[in-house]
Amino acid sequence: MSEDQLDKDGVIRPTGKRQLAGVSSTSTSSYEAKRLAPVPKGDDSPGGSVKTFLPEVISEVRKVVWPTTKQMITYTLVVFAFLIVLTALVSGVDFLAGLGVEAVLTP
Repeated sequence: MSEDQLDKDGVIRPTGKRQLAGVSSTSTSSYEAKRLAPVPKGDDSPGGSVKTFLPEVISEVRKVVWPTTKQMITYTLVVFAFLIVLTALVSGVDFLAGLGVEAVLTP
């Protein structure tokens, strides 16, 4: 209880680095400033209108950082190598499972 203090109502409140005397560091004005802005009543569609869709898409595509040709070749080769490894793994497991089934079912 050395870190706790009684406030004016007799309630034990924790104190710490940000709250030295049990006083809240958030004021009403700062709380009101952080609240979300109210949504306008006229906009009932979740995502905007159809006429604003294409301009928004174009502005977002302009923000994309596209890979260079060298990076694209590297990424493609990594994907192909990964596919070859996974294909070999799956076919190996399939082959072994087939041998196991044959061994169990054939007399």
